[in-house]
Amino acid sequence: MAELFLELFTEEIPASLQINARENLILNLKNFLDRENISYKGKSASYSTPNRLVIYFESIQPFVNREAEEIRGPNINAPQKALDGFVKSNKINMNDVYKKDTEKGAFYFFKTPKVKINTLDLIEKNVVLILEKISWRKSMRWGDNDLYWGRPLKSILAVYNKTLVKFNFHHLESSLFTFVDKEFEDKKKKFINFKTYNLHLKKNGIILDQSIRKKLIEKKLKKISKQKNLNIELDEKLLNEVTNLVESPNVISCKFDYNFLKIPNEILITTMKYHQKYFPTFDEKNNLTNIFLVIANKKDLKGFIKIGNQRVVEARLNDAKFFWEKNKSQNLVKQVAKLNNVNFFHGLGSYFNKVQRIRKLSGLISDQLLISKEKIEIASSICKVDLLSDLVSEFPELQGILGGYFAEEQGFEKDVCLAVREHYLPSGPESKIPKKPYSIALSFSDKLDTLIGFFGIGLKPTSSKDPFALRRLTLGLIRTILENNKNFNIRELINYSCILYDEQGIKFDHKQILKELNIFFIDRIKNYMKDKDIRSDIIESAVSSYGIDNILKIYKKSNTLNNLINKKIGEDVIFSYKRASNILNVELKDQTIELSSSTDPILFKTDYEKSLYKKIQDLRKYFSNTDKNENYANTLNNLALSKKEVSEFFDNVIVNDKDYSIKKNRLELLQMLCKTFDNYLNFSKIESVQ
Repeated sequence: MAELFLELFTEEIPASLQINARENLILNLKNFLDRENISYKGKSASYSTPNRLVIYFESIQPFVNREAEEIRGPNINAPQKALDGFVKSNKINMNDVYKKDTEKGAFYFFKTPKVKINTLDLIEKNVVLILEKISWRKSMRWGDNDLYWGRPLKSILAVYNKTLVKFNFHHLESSLFTFVDKEFEDKKKKFINFKTYNLHLKKNGIILDQSIRKKLIEKKLKKISKQKNLNIELDEKLLNEVTNLVESPNVISCKFDYNFLKIPNEILITTMKYHQKYFPTFDEKNNLTNIFLVIANKKDLKGFIKIGNQRVVEARLNDAKFFWEKNKSQNLVKQVAKLNNVNFFHGLGSYFNKVQRIRKLSGLISDQLLISKEKIEIASSICKVDLLSDLVSEFPELQGILGGYFAEEQGFEKDVCLAVREHYLPSGPESKIPKKPYSIALSFSDKLDTLIGFFGIGLKPTSSKDPFALRRLTLGLIRTILENNKNFNIRELINYSCILYDEQGIKFDHKQILKELNIFFIDRIKNYMKDKDIRSDIIESAVSSYGIDNILKIYKKSNTLNNLINKKIGEDVIFSYKRASNILNVELKDQTIELSSSTDPILFKTDYEKSLYKKIQDLRKYFSNTDKNENYANTLNNLALSKKEVSEFFDNVIVNDKDYSIKKNRLELLQMLCKTFDNYLNFSKIESVQ
């Protein structure tokens, strides 16, 4: 068995490109090995640093045995020219060719010899194709080269079994040499095995394995935060990013002026985490401190890295402080009219138009949430004004949050400030949702207005594309309903939203939008429930029972049934329903039978019919007395308790009685039972207890 490793040395590759590239590289190589039936064992891995993409296979089969193979040529009746071409293309002699009968007739054949192929030859033949298959989300071309790569490719180190893998890749020729110090690229070093290569990098402070780098960074962050009695949030996304930004990680503790802490924390944290890739720190009470941790790419022996990073962050914070002082006192109400100058979206008016629609829509929602219409209309009117500020221009990810701070500075009520602050929530599937009534109303009306607008101008998502994230937005609406245990009359809100657009001269087809959004909402709730591992047949049962005005009921009833369906309660419910519905389905194939919606107790001939009828009446009374606070588990338990009457009925009563009127009456009794069960969900969609 032989070792293979490959290093692609480049100019600094962005962190976001590294991960995909290294995963792509090892996948392409493994696919090649599998395709060629080249076995490998031991360790196989791909590594990356800002300057290196490396792939390593510890043990690869040195030779591949190719068994003899029978190759079919032209039909024996084909022209001589076809046979000559077959012989020539396969580089064989006419003596090697023989005739053979097949199911499709007689053909010429020849047999390839059994051969032993050197794996190195196969690698050299295919390595260029493997490299070409690396998929870059962003690539560039430089100089006169025709290669498109993540960043300029400078050298290729390729070793197999301590020998060079010879190939040319665009403008580069593979070699046994690489650069160790990227700042002195004239200094090359030769390597013929991975162990020596990796040890030499370590000696020079370079940690090739990104997982080891990540653990080392975590360890150093925890150590320094413990030394300084600080708390640190190990944000996984940021940690992964800085891991791929360095190859010789070192943690440096830095400070900014304490006075900057008067700025809203979100500005400071955004500057540190998202703009500069620093780790902010917190005290024992979880208050933000002026200390931040920098992941540098080497030791800061002279303190220049620390000074440089402190200067960078203070420059950004000085700008932020200036804009904060300038923007916080600018009257929000007086600025609302200026939103006329900011376009929301082509065909959907300005942001001023949008806030007017939101104001009225949130007013309608306020009736459903039993909150002050006046307060939610105030929040709606000012919620987009922060878009005019310099701060939001500098920190677009803080829109809404900064609006909340501005409102707070200007003395608006807490409910109003919080609603403005949270009206963009949820911003993603893992984002928190607004919990307070005013926040819910504003968030819901803002998102619904956007949804109506984009559907109205024909920009709804397609099967493969959703450029305006309308699926995510709708999921946010669904989560807001479910996680707050609040229901909305969505059809009414959709219709009213369309009217508000009409009033501004933006005309939509109301019926078409309602139809499309009904399907869209149902699809989203289905996907949401699938992600919660709710059975598909239960999901179909629920959405066929209730429309989009009952999203809360759809989910809760489905989830409850899903949790109980394989327990005794669920088994008994399904047993009772299926036993009745199966008989009905068989008998109703006879189109001469027409059942009424009720049954006649006078025609009952047995006590078993009477008992089942009484049970159905009890269940109907239960459903008529249930309200919005219905306990769905209790409902299923009540349905399950009918198993006794159902079983006794079928054990002792012949439904298909010779007397047509009795038969019909018994079928109507079973129909009543099924329809009563369907008050919970459409059980006909449930396949079985799995």
